Amino acid sequence: MSIRKAGGDWEPMLLPIEPRHCKVCKQGLYRDKTMFRGGWSRCTVCDEFVHYSCLASGKVSFLKARPRVCKTCRAAQERVPSLSSPNQDTRVAVGS
Repeated sequence: MSIRKAGGDWEPMLLPIEPRHCKVCKQGLYRDKTMFRGGWSRCTVCDEFVHYSCLASGKVSFLKARPRVCKTCRAAQERVPSLSSPNQDTRVAVGS
């Protein structure tokens, strides 16, 4: 497919194909890298494609957690409860 310029020259119209990248390890999701490592899956939290090895582990280390959650989303979920402190009563005594 091509587009004709005003001067009569033909300019090829090539659409760049951008590969998807894993959100966790920042490597491309190419078949040569993922074929022997289990492929890829979509994280249910961030809805991004990640390598199967970049998914968070489940109860058994070689099995992955369900629903599928990537390691970065799992780390973010674990940080949130630890940052919020339990409801502690912080009343200040007022003296006369």
